[in-house]
Amino acid sequence: MKFNLIKTDRFSKARAGILKTDHGKIETPIFMPVASKGYVKSVPIHEIHKISKIILGNTYHLYLKPGIEVFHKAGGIHSFMNWNESILTDSGGFQVFSMRKLNKITENGVVFKSIINGSYHFFSPEKSMEIQRFIGGDIIMAFDDCPPFPCSYQEAKKSIKKTHIWLKKCCSYLQNHPEIYNYKQSFFPILQGSIYPDLRKNSAKEISLLETEGYAIGGLSLGEEKEQTQNIIDLVTDILPKEKPRYLMGVGNPVDILEGISLGIDMFDCVIPTRNGRHGMLFTWKGIMNMKNKKWEKDFSCLDEFGNSYVDQSYSKSYVRHLFLSRDNLAKEIASIHNLSFYSDLIQQARVHIMNNQFFSWKESVIPLLKKRL
Repeated sequence: MKFNLIKTDRFSKARAGILKTDHGKIETPIFMPVASKGYVKSVPIHEIHKISKIILGNTYHLYLKPGIEVFHKAGGIHSFMNWNESILTDSGGFQVFSMRKLNKITENGVVFKSIINGSYHFFSPEKSMEIQRFIGGDIIMAFDDCPPFPCSYQEAKKSIKKTHIWLKKCCSYLQNHPEIYNYKQSFFPILQGSIYPDLRKNSAKEISLLETEGYAIGGLSLGEEKEQTQNIIDLVTDILPKEKPRYLMGVGNPVDILEGISLGIDMFDCVIPTRNGRHGMLFTWKGIMNMKNKKWEKDFSCLDEFGNSYVDQSYSKSYVRHLFLSRDNLAKEIASIHNLSFYSDLIQQARVHIMNNQFFSWKESVIPLLKKRL
């Protein structure tokens, strides 16, 4: 994987670059649609090809179903999905730790219960790396310890220690077990530390020493104040190597993404555009619409006059409201495609303004519109 930093905004830390994997070129900043289980919910794969050059899969879900034997037989996740662009796979750490009351956490890994059939499984750093080798993502993530929010300083400190020990185990496994398929897999460690600045700072310094292809920031947007989130991002992006891509995990709504870009983040993922879309919430350049509201009943204007997706011009607000009230699956597809297309357009507009040294002023002007409830 190669990353070329092309431009940094004059009045913020916003960056524009080009990320290259063996499956193609990606302009950054970039938003990655979430395909945790090998598909983006309610959206056909040919529609995703129109929206993004990279998607995200999840090791936990893909391990449980369809299983690594299927991926190996298929020749990797790209062939299995008929997706010829890049894929990033999360390690499954967040998923197994988010159910920590049901799991047994040890120094070596986590014993967890399958959400499908109740069977027991064990994830260690080495196991997560093995699974990700078989899945075959272009970018694979370290298996980290994810502390809950809120957590005490001592809990966060203990969690970081475990994360860094496991990180070394991940690196050791990858060094001794090369790629299974005929393309390169790049590795990102994950920075943790909850809301504690000194722990975040120490974690950023330690993972930077590894000189990996990129770096991820995890454990944010779990319930902390927005100001805390932004302060942590601002702190660690001053420490992480400037010539490597920074990935902010699980963030966020359109405003969160613009603030993250302003603080030097290059890569984002979140379920918000598709999850909210399936429930009738659409993001537009004029604000947020709840398509189930009666006010759209006789509004025959297009979904978003400034939108670039074909669904924005092809369907009226009245019709999409009708689909949602009728509980037809087409409503979920239209809304999900619209929201993902909006996110893609938002990111592309941000990049244009970075290149023109206008990002900060543009961000400040557009955020009030993005927050507005229509």
